[in-house]
Amino acid sequence: MSLVREIKPGVLWVGAIDWDRRLFDALIPLPNGTSYNSYLIRGSQSTALIDAVDPTKLDVLIGNLNALSIKKLDFIISQHAEQDHSGGIQRLAELYPQATIIASGKCKELLVAFGLVSEDRIMEVKDGQKISLGDKTLEFIHAPWVHWPDTIFTYLPEDTILFTCDFLGSHLATSDLYAVDEAEVYEPAKRYYAEIMMPFRQHIRKHLERIKDLQFDLIAPSHGPLYSRPKFILEAYRDWSSDDVKNQVILPYVSMHGSTKAMVDYFVDALISRGISVRLFDLTRTDIGDLAEALVDGATVVIGSSTILAGAHPLALYAATLANALRPKTKFVSVIGSYGWGGKMVEQIAGAIPNLKVEVLPPVVAKGYPKAADSRALDRLADEILAKHKELKIA
Repeated sequence: MSLVREIKPGVLWVGAIDWDRRLFDALIPLPNGTSYNSYLIRGSQSTALIDAVDPTKLDVLIGNLNALSIKKLDFIISQHAEQDHSGGIQRLAELYPQATIIASGKCKELLVAFGLVSEDRIMEVKDGQKISLGDKTLEFIHAPWVHWPDTIFTYLPEDTILFTCDFLGSHLATSDLYAVDEAEVYEPAKRYYAEIMMPFRQHIRKHLERIKDLQFDLIAPSHGPLYSRPKFILEAYRDWSSDDVKNQVILPYVSMHGSTKAMVDYFVDALISRGISVRLFDLTRTDIGDLAEALVDGATVVIGSSTILAGAHPLALYAATLANALRPKTKFVSVIGSYGWGGKMVEQIAGAIPNLKVEVLPPVVAKGYPKAADSRALDRLADEILAKHKELKIA
């Protein structure tokens, strides 16, 4: 059965909802599934398809096009070469041999390298270039590093729609075409930003600035619902990508025999008693998407770790590596934990976060189960965090 939904006259959603997918890139949990949004633009002279869905849902896209009796596509626009947007291009190019593939220069290079389409089928578009479909015009905006170097946006001025590819999207399978319940969409959109966009925060800010003078009343991303009130998602992105942080400590931890857990419990209470919010994550059962989302706002990250074979626990190193890859706007970092006969747990964790532009606060490491002196050291660390947050005027 096909599912085609009209957005505006001559503009249709023809993509696929993936209700059951629970993992993306063999890394990112998808608790709410996702969608692969593909858009058909019918002009008075030409027809264009924006994005070609994930290969697992190609049959759905083709079924939707068949339901519309689409015999000819003049253009297939590849806004981004990653397979969840362009994986179906190879088959579509066969079904519609007259179609020209539209892509940025970098996307063209990647599509050819991935074996998705031959170079002679691809037309490279420059930043600001326009293509007429007759009574509709497609304008292409280069948007590198959201989150690959090849991305473009597509602007449809006659219908005031901005197609943003991954930018401003969300991993959310929903029957709603639009973000009707903005509170429901906010968290998936924030997780999506944290997992995919946050490492490119400076580029995100530049692209927000570039599109601010465009006239559009609808944002159509390639994942998740569309935004009929663009202000909602644009303001959220401005907040997330800003330098502003919250009076909050993000505390991922792992404890082998209870010593680190005792330190974490004491430290959490110390922070709360000083008016500092805490996001606590037991790394043995944490959804890394939740941890990534928390990293968007927190002023301070404290990693709690046991020592194993003279080094940091692998899960603690994983948390540090994740933070290093995502490059949050965190201002301060510290480590707490315990050891038995010795080790280099603190040095290993510190060495795992070279990308973070942070001030490292003195760690608190106990030998064995924490004692009164260790509790006093945790209080001193809580005091220092409070003082640092007050300097930022967030506490």
